[in-house]
Amino acid sequence: MRKDCSYWASAAIVALAGCVTPHPAPAPTPNATAPEEILSQMRKPAADGFAVQPVQFVRPPVELLRVEPGLTESALIEAVLRQNPTLEEMRAAVAAAEAKVPQASSLDDPTATLWTAPCSYSSDRVNAAARLEIAQKLPWPGKRELRGAAAAAEAGAAAGDLEEARIRLIEAARAALADLFVAERALVVNKEAKELLTELRRDAQARYTNLLTTQQDMLQADVELARQEERTVALKRAERVAAARLNTLLHRAPDSPLGPAPAALPESKSTPDVSALQKQAVAERPDVKALAERIRAEEAAVAVAQSEYKPDVEVMAAYDGFWQGNDRPLQWQIGARVNVPVRTARRDAAVTEAQARVARRRAEMARLVDQISLEVHEAVERQREARQVIALYDERMLPAARSNVKEAQIGYTTGKVPFVALSEAQRTLAERRERYLEAQAELYRRQAALERVVGIPPVTSTEKLPPPSATSH
Repeated sequence: MRKDCSYWASAAIVALAGCVTPHPAPAPTPNATAPEEILSQMRKPAADGFAVQPVQFVRPPVELLRVEPGLTESALIEAVLRQNPTLEEMRAAVAAAEAKVPQASSLDDPTATLWTAPCSYSSDRVNAAARLEIAQKLPWPGKRELRGAAAAAEAGAAAGDLEEARIRLIEAARAALADLFVAERALVVNKEAKELLTELRRDAQARYTNLLTTQQDMLQADVELARQEERTVALKRAERVAAARLNTLLHRAPDSPLGPAPAALPESKSTPDVSALQKQAVAERPDVKALAERIRAEEAAVAVAQSEYKPDVEVMAAYDGFWQGNDRPLQWQIGARVNVPVRTARRDAAVTEAQARVARRRAEMARLVDQISLEVHEAVERQREARQVIALYDERMLPAARSNVKEAQIGYTTGKVPFVALSEAQRTLAERRERYLEAQAELYRRQAALERVVGIPPVTSTEKLPPPSATSH
């Protein structure tokens, strides 16, 4: 009998050990990692046209970077979309959301239970006994599918957020490129203005030497030269800030070198009808698609809440050796356990909450559609305004300013116009040329904003805005 007791005790230990799923021992908790060590590990491979600066607090010399000469819109956008960490963050969010789908639709783990009773050493009539039971919970048909559908819709919404971030990064890159274009081309205008003022000062000095004018002309030229030097300082600061913005979008150190901006910004084709763009925006914008997925998720949550009125079943199978005689073998048993969903108040509240969430999302969609219509209308009007401003500069402002400088030079040479009038005409021309550059960049920015609110990738024509040298001399 004692041998039988030892047998049952050993069997119980083996069975319990077998029911425990083996798993690797938890890894030791790592020590706190300093931010410098984390960032030093975030290295990206070099990209064609834009060598990537390793992200760390102590940066290597900038001379180690290899940068292609010149920037183009397509290469810049491609590099930003490849290297900007915002998209890595959003891709990780999409992957996490997609990983929730199998979790939501999976069955619960089965359970295994073992009971044992030892034999009695004082009586030959009490034998050892054991009961092994395995059970599996089975939700009401359709519940797992509904939970999986809700998780899949949330994953779709995360994918829409990723596309929205991508479009906004494209707009930010194009806006920063426009800023760099304005700063660099305005520095060229500023340099030409200083050269012209230097020449005018020499003429004024020669006239003063010949007693044809007073020293005030030279002093006025010095004032205008100082004014242009002040403008040079401001433009160089704007150039450095624009380059830092681009480098940040490229996930590089702000002071990393960049090639020069393009001599002219690409111009998009004519704008279609506003109502057509509004319909296209509602159909194609990623945030609309993401919100539609979230509405689907909330509707699936309503169905899940309604399915909670249905009971779940837990089936079990057991191999029972209790209360058996010495001459009878162990017996198989099967059974089922069903929950009774009588707590209807809790379930009613869950359904009401889920329905309210759907109503909120639908109202959010209606508000978003209204906002999109306004944004598209406003973007089209702003683009139209920018085109009209450029046309005004081309047809009237720049020709008039150039003619004014020419007439002032002739008048000053003949003694009919004072030098202050000539310097003012020259300053006005320089300001108009800079403003023309800003108008070109503003049209480019507004086109980028229009494409962003419509939700389409940048599609530019091969046409170019005329370079400043073609219309400003």
